[in-house]
Amino acid sequence: MSTVIHYKCPNCGADMAFDSQTGLLRCGSCGRTDNIEQMAGKGHSSHQGDVSFDMDEEDRKAADSAFEYDYNDPSHEDEPSNHSTFGENEANQYHCNNCGAVLITDSQTTATTCSFCGAGVVLGDRLTGSLAPAKVIPFTINKEQAQEAFKKWCKKGLLTPKDFMTADRIKNITGLYVPFWLYDLNGRGEVEATCTRVRTYTMGDWIYTETKWYHVYRKVDLDYNRVPCDSSKKMEDSMMDKIEPYNYNNLKDFNMPYLAGYIAEKYDFTDEQMLPRIKERVNGYVDSYIRSTINGYSTVNINYQNINIRKRNADYTLLPIWMVCYDYRKAEHIFAMNGQTGKIVGKPPLSKQKIFTWFAGISIGSFAIMRLLTFILGGGF
Repeated sequence: MSTVIHYKCPNCGADMAFDSQTGLLRCGSCGRTDNIEQMAGKGHSSHQGDVSFDMDEEDRKAADSAFEYDYNDPSHEDEPSNHSTFGENEANQYHCNNCGAVLITDSQTTATTCSFCGAGVVLGDRLTGSLAPAKVIPFTINKEQAQEAFKKWCKKGLLTPKDFMTADRIKNITGLYVPFWLYDLNGRGEVEATCTRVRTYTMGDWIYTETKWYHVYRKVDLDYNRVPCDSSKKMEDSMMDKIEPYNYNNLKDFNMPYLAGYIAEKYDFTDEQMLPRIKERVNGYVDSYIRSTINGYSTVNINYQNINIRKRNADYTLLPIWMVCYDYRKAEHIFAMNGQTGKIVGKPPLSKQKIFTWFAGISIGSFAIMRLLTFILGGGF
């Protein structure tokens, strides 16, 4: 049975796999290691900058004199996508007839098992001309470490059943590279607001309330780099959002050997298809940032707001995730672990007895506190 990515050791002919501890391609038989970044087939890098925030003066005239921009200007349109593609014999894709998963394999793979449902799958047409990953974050947590980390996480569940906390029913744990788009975006926003500052003071027998009105203006030009968005149908969006963040200092140019010993899924949605979702997300970032600069007022009333989000770049990137399938009381529970940081997300089962005990304890404690306060205020002690 072929593996997903298959590399033979030049010394002994055994299978080689990516070693998350050393970051090298390693032979489990003779111990030979190869530096992946020095191997043939290294991808091309693309520019990635740091996040920057620039905001002009609060006053309208100062802002207008600092810079002017027109939201209908073509410079505010999204940059066209430009992605690398697989060569003729670099990779193939195959489809699982059971669950429909689409996975990346080496060109020699003829049959394997689906990492999602375990069914047998057959090789489909080659990926000639399909988009190739530009970046990858390699695994830094190996399978044994992932299993131990999951067991510790289970034991911390205050409201989970005791027999779940033993973490002795792990059905399988699979290292999976999930397809993401990493976006570089520019967000420009303009806001006009009417704000007030209210001051209350006493003079003699009179209580005065003083209200001052302000016309507030903000204009911002923000860059957001490496904003992730998963592009897989099978991975739950909320779960993938919660598994962030990743440390992009370990972002590598894509190279096929990083996938050796793991499963790599192909994207289901292009960067253009996912762009509306990521724009909505970044729109919220820009809105929150603008509002954070309007502070020190008693009231804030937004009269006008215009936010424009523009895509500057999008890199097809593979991010490491350990998928844990836990068999508990004849039901499967799926958990995801960040293959770089070890962060775990998922919905563990809850113990009704523990929940009842917890709420009962809170109720009893609250009742005791109220009785004590009543006693004190009533002249006790």
